[in-house]
Amino acid sequence: MQRKSFGNMQCPIARSLERVGEWWSILILRDAFYGLSRFDEFQKSLDIAPNMLTRRLNALVEEGLLERHLYCEKPPRSEYRLTQRGRDFRPVLLALLAWGNKHFAPEGPSVVLLDASTGKNVDPVLVDAASGKPISEKEHVMGAGPAAAEPILQRIARSSEMRRAR
Repeated sequence: MQRKSFGNMQCPIARSLERVGEWWSILILRDAFYGLSRFDEFQKSLDIAPNMLTRRLNALVEEGLLERHLYCEKPPRSEYRLTQRGRDFRPVLLALLAWGNKHFAPEGPSVVLLDASTGKNVDPVLVDAASGKPISEKEHVMGAGPAAAEPILQRIARSSEMRRAR
């Protein structure tokens, strides 16, 4: 079965999934945030087949989330470092962490976000950069951007109609 590509869809969520939508990619990025950078480190951490790891690392490099740096010439060995685009994925990982802790950790959280200076738990929330207000379903809605094509305009209109009907 051939995988459908989301790369040409206008939706920014679909385009993002095209880059990181496979779980191995997200877990590789998670491990890169923990400081792992070498092939053998990723393989040991994830218990992933070498051919799959190679494909995922190559895809993350191609998409500009990781970059290769040669650390050994003979034999040639590279390490993988997060790019700015890759580092910009951190809030997505933190949102998944919080969501997973809330809904899928009946035994309690195994990983928490901490304030580096105080050591206290932090609950990540998405906020509006301009006002500092937390984003909420009640006060914030999706809107059509200047590049929105007809399918997006229809999706936004349907969402507006559903909100009014409530």
